[in-house]
Amino acid sequence: MSGCIIPLAAAESGMRSGKMITRLDIYIFRQVLGALVVATCGLTALVWLTQSLRFVDLVVNRGLSFLVFLHLTSLLIPSFVAVILPITTYVVIQFVYQRMATDRELTVMRASGLSPWALARPALTVALLATILGYILSIWAVPAALSDFKQFQWEIRNRLAAFLLQDGVFTPLSEKLTVYIRTRDQDGTLHGILVDDARDPTAHATILAERGRLVDGPTGPRVLLLDGSREEIDHQTGRLNVLTFSQNEIDLADATKDETDRPADMSEVPLSALLDPHPWFERDRPKWLAEGHKRLSAPLTTLSYAMVGLASALGGIFRRHGGIVRPLVTIGIMVALLALGLAFGTLAARDNSLIFLMWLHAIVPGVVAGWLLLAPDFGLFQSRTAEA
Repeated sequence: MSGCIIPLAAAESGMRSGKMITRLDIYIFRQVLGALVVATCGLTALVWLTQSLRFVDLVVNRGLSFLVFLHLTSLLIPSFVAVILPITTYVVIQFVYQRMATDRELTVMRASGLSPWALARPALTVALLATILGYILSIWAVPAALSDFKQFQWEIRNRLAAFLLQDGVFTPLSEKLTVYIRTRDQDGTLHGILVDDARDPTAHATILAERGRLVDGPTGPRVLLLDGSREEIDHQTGRLNVLTFSQNEIDLADATKDETDRPADMSEVPLSALLDPHPWFERDRPKWLAEGHKRLSAPLTTLSYAMVGLASALGGIFRRHGGIVRPLVTIGIMVALLALGLAFGTLAARDNSLIFLMWLHAIVPGVVAGWLLLAPDFGLFQSRTAEA
C-alpha cells in the first residue's frame, strides 16, 4: 500500500510544480509584454513628436489642415517602431528581471528549482513575437507606409501648390522656385506677382506681373501671368535681358514628369526589387542590395538583444539582491553593438562583399549570449548563489 502512495504523491507534486511553472511563465510573460508595449509606444510617440516638428511649417505657414498634418506624419510611425523595437526589447527585459531580482522574486524562483532557461523562456517568447512583428514591419508595413508618405508629400508639393500660396508672403514651393503675391481677389485673381525661378541653372529668371490666375496643368498647377516682364542675366555677356509680355504661363510644380515617373526611393520599394535591383541610377545598385539584406537581418537583432539582456540578468553568479556591474557592462556592449550595426550597414552599402557582416551582427551576439545563459545547464560553468 505504501508503494502506491509514494508514486501518487510524486505525481501530485509534479502536477503542482507544473502548474506553478505555468503560472510563473504567465506572470513573467505579462510583465515583459506589458512593459514592452508601454516602452515602445512611449518612445515612438516621443520620436514622432520630434520628427513631426519638421512638418509644422505646413500647418502654420502653408495653410494645410491639422488632419492632413496628422495623416502625413502618421505614415512615419511604422519606420520608427521598426528601429525602436530591438532596443526597447533589450531595455524592458533588463529592467523587468533586475526589478524581480531586487524584489527577491528571482531568489524564490531559483530556490524552487527553476533553471535560467526556465526563467528566460517567457521573455524569449515575447522577444520572438517582437521579432515576427519586426519582420512584418520591415518587409511589408514600412515600405508601404513610406511609399504612401513620399507620394503624399509629392502631391502636397506639386498638386496642392496652389493652396500653399498666401498673400504678402514669399512662398518657397521648392528649393529653386519661390512665388510672391501681393493680394488675391475673391474670384481668384492674383495681383502683384513675383516668381523667382531657378529650376534651369542656365536661365535663372525673375518674373513680374501685374495680375494673374491659377489654372490646372498636366503636371500640376500653373499660374497665368498678364502684363509683366521676365528678367534674366546673360551668363556669357553679363547683361540683364528684359522681356515684356502680355500673357505668359509658369509651371509651379517641382517635377515636369507625370506622377508615374516619380523616382522610387529604396526605402519604399518591395523586398524583391531590392534583392534583384534595377534602380534609376546604376551606382545605387550596391545600396539597394544592402538595404534588402538589412530588411531580412535587422529583425533578428530583436532576438539577439533579448538574449544579451537575459544573459546579463540570469547568467553567471546569481546574487539575491541583483547587481549593478553586469547591467552597466551590458549597456556598454549594447552601445557597441548599435554602433557596429550602423558601421556594418554603411560598409555593406559601399561594398556588397561585406553584407555578411550585417548577418553576423544580427546573429552572433544572440548565439554567444544564449551559450553563456545555458552553459550552467550543460555543466560548462557552475552557477552559484552569492550573498549580496
